[in-house]
Amino acid sequence: MENRRLKIVVFGSFHAGKSTLIHCLDPSCRHIDVPSEHGPTTIAFDFGRVLIGDVSVHLYGTPGQERFEFCRQILARGMDAAIIVVDSTTDIDDMTLELHRWLRSAGVPLAVMLNKCDAADSCADRFRDYLGNELMYPVSALSGSNVKPALTSFVDRIAADSSKAA
Repeated sequence: MENRRLKIVVFGSFHAGKSTLIHCLDPSCRHIDVPSEHGPTTIAFDFGRVLIGDVSVHLYGTPGQERFEFCRQILARGMDAAIIVVDSTTDIDDMTLELHRWLRSAGVPLAVMLNKCDAADSCADRFRDYLGNELMYPVSALSGSNVKPALTSFVDRIAADSSKAA
């Protein structure tokens, strides 16, 4: 990677754990949220930074509600890679499927973080049928389990792919 900086945009449905994932990686992250009946919800974006090796990773978290599509489009401009955060305790939803189709067509490196894998009702295997051969990482953003190793693995994969292409 030439500039040693990556812009990774974090997508996912409402309450999948996008903000929690970014906060787990960067406790001093910034976010714009409002209270909702289910707890705080992002209405603009989250921003966090983390150093993975010698790569400065800038994480931009998108809102999960349909009405904020314009925010997702703005934040996606110039992204080097994308992460879809999926709540592994629920069935796949239409928004996740649409995000997956859109990001596949954008041709950016993509990883799926299967969040809440430490919950009793988690079933990470169910997503393989819907999301194919994407890089999938079981994580728990709330406890921090496997979050940094998953991101490190994804960043290493991006670096390896970019050096092959060079």
